[in-house]
Amino acid sequence: MLAPELLAAMASGCWAIGALFSANAAAQMGAFAFTRWRLFFAMCLLWIAAIYVGRWPELTFESIAWLSVSSWIGILVGDTALFVCMNRLGPRRSGVLFATHSLFSALLAWLFLGETLWGWTLMGSSVLVSGVMVATLWGRREEETHVWENTRGTLWMGVAMGLLAALGMAVATLMMKPLMSTGIDAVSASAVRVTASFGAHLLLLWLGLGLSKLKNPLNWKILLNTALSATVSMVIGMTLILQALKTGQANLVAIFSSIAPVLLLPLLWIVYRRKPASGAWWGGAMTVIGSAMIVSAKI
Repeated sequence: MLAPELLAAMASGCWAIGALFSANAAAQMGAFAFTRWRLFFAMCLLWIAAIYVGRWPELTFESIAWLSVSSWIGILVGDTALFVCMNRLGPRRSGVLFATHSLFSALLAWLFLGETLWGWTLMGSSVLVSGVMVATLWGRREEETHVWENTRGTLWMGVAMGLLAALGMAVATLMMKPLMSTGIDAVSASAVRVTASFGAHLLLLWLGLGLSKLKNPLNWKILLNTALSATVSMVIGMTLILQALKTGQANLVAIFSSIAPVLLLPLLWIVYRRKPASGAWWGGAMTVIGSAMIVSAKI
């Protein structure tokens, strides 16, 4: 059994890869339409996996209701807000705003679950989160220009959406921790969550919400990128997070799941074809050191 912190870090890697598939597709389709199609692909794959695993009949009405509410907060609100933010600020800056969910999660876990961080674990967590912020904020060279770095619309709205996404993720994590600790199947739980959010998105579309409509006609390239984003980020990434919450502290799981922006930098290097700025290397080093401090404290 892999350590929960490692599972959360693996989920971060999935989210970093998924961001590359998501950026252009979300901009072309619009945040609501992209999230809806992303949920559709994830729902289909997750229910196939849940039926194969065979533990979905263990779900109770109470667990389905709790999973649904958490998905409406974390996915319907959180993910949609994240892609609104990404459409306005790009994946790099939206990544640093979303990474603040680790701070929200640590605070909420302390207030409602009684989880605390002390000693090397607290110091390591502080270094790790600081490293994520440094790498993302100062990870781009000043001479670099890329469409993903442009600000579309008002800056304050993008920042507000990024923080709303982070808060939604934190609240959803807090809600999921007690339920996942009961041993519920992570694949089935993921399937229920995406189904609940997909249903809510369909309802918004049927009610005629303007924001939920497609901005541009679909094509196979956009659908492929959306399907790949759903597979990597939701099917694999979200299931890893739920598995990590079974045995891990919610605050540490959230902290390790926040390193996606650091993992995204070398991937953006491939897109930009330029080395990240020195801030990215310093931030990456801080993230590694912070992770090592946390792991050493748990040994």
